[in-house]
Amino acid sequence: MDGMEEAAQPAADQPEAETPADEYAVVEIFGHRSHAGRIMEVDRFGAKMLRVDVPNEGDFEKGYVSHFYGGGALFSVTPTDLATVKRMNAPYRPPGYKSLPAPDDEDPDDDNMSASESFDDDDLTF
Repeated sequence: MDGMEEAAQPAADQPEAETPADEYAVVEIFGHRSHAGRIMEVDRFGAKMLRVDVPNEGDFEKGYVSHFYGGGALFSVTPTDLATVKRMNAPYRPPGYKSLPAPDDEDPDDDNMSASESFDDDDLTF
């Protein structure tokens, strides 16, 4: 065996490099734009930049859009959790989205007339 092959193999006593845990934050840019997403520091264009991955429809499994910003563009970075990021990027659901359950047909307190009953004008008293 020559020395090149031995150098390419990791030593058994050295731990493998661990990937850092994901960090999530709400990032404000110049005080005008804000993004909620996964953040990381990356080297781009010869400078350190902040990368913000914003999930599509609040779900990283549906993909994400990455935004890159230099340090001078940051107005604030507020650390948060994944649940908050998902909620802030979820699609808007109007308040009337949920409806009441269907009425029970055998309700004895129901004062409504059934479809077979008819309404007579003679029943009205003035």
